[in-house]
Amino acid sequence: MEFKINPRFDYQGIRGRPDFAWPGNKRLAVYVALCVEHFSYGSGLGLPYSPGLNYPNSYNWGWREYGNRVGGWRLLELFEEFELPLSVLLNTACYDHCPELIAAFRARGDEIVAHGRTNSENANGMSESDERRLIAEVTDAIKRNEGKPPGGWMSPGAHPSALTEDLLVEAGYRYTLDWPMDDQPVWMKTRSGPLLSVPYPHEVNDVPMVVLHHGTSAEFADMAIGQFDEMLAQSHRQPLALGITIHSFIVGQPFRLRQFRRVLEHISRSADSIWFTTAGQIAEHFTSVNSPPESSDAR
Repeated sequence: MEFKINPRFDYQGIRGRPDFAWPGNKRLAVYVALCVEHFSYGSGLGLPYSPGLNYPNSYNWGWREYGNRVGGWRLLELFEEFELPLSVLLNTACYDHCPELIAAFRARGDEIVAHGRTNSENANGMSESDERRLIAEVTDAIKRNEGKPPGGWMSPGAHPSALTEDLLVEAGYRYTLDWPMDDQPVWMKTRSGPLLSVPYPHEVNDVPMVVLHHGTSAEFADMAIGQFDEMLAQSHRQPLALGITIHSFIVGQPFRLRQFRRVLEHISRSADSIWFTTAGQIAEHFTSVNSPPESSDAR
């Protein structure tokens, strides 16, 4: 077989990197990514809770729709209670489907991260021109509704194409969440300049833990707390960024919400020692203290 090298970034171990601090001289930055998604009825991709059923499948679609009708609102209330910000990873189809929910996040000042049109599709396999149009449509929808374009991108299904990073830079994006490979931001190479990869959790994420691995709500909460405690200890040696990913239709279920409340209670006890922020603010601050390398062309 031909052994291929990832052209986007070089290997660099976590030890021995340049030191810096997050705002307030903090060493651990923490953010929660809330995925707010909308799915095509009876077709397309998406997590199945009852796999094997023929479409149209009211059970699968209704499970995911619960997040827009109920779960998203309950999570919004929870984060209001703790006075904590969110990075909302948004399918732009939600602007037409559940505009009241997105307006409520906007009123809180939460960050809106582009998450494609719908999780019923992904760009891997699209032509370059089709993917460019998709990114432009998503970007324009967020700019029109939020008054400014998004700075960050997360591909639907965490499944970017081989050209996604190039197209993101060309569309004006500053960072991506598609690469869960580090505990610090990493500069990536593209054909049109640098793109920052902000740490994104693959494991401290309710999709693999709860849906794919059948973890309980208590186990997911324990995982998030264990990740936080260990990374807080590690951050005494070097600055780190911790993300936690939840979906409105998964952790938004009441019994999981009850356990996730325990996570926020635990993190809040260390409020003086951490910077609880958004993915976009992590990207902005890192860029201000760690300039991109001069050579950032992946060609």
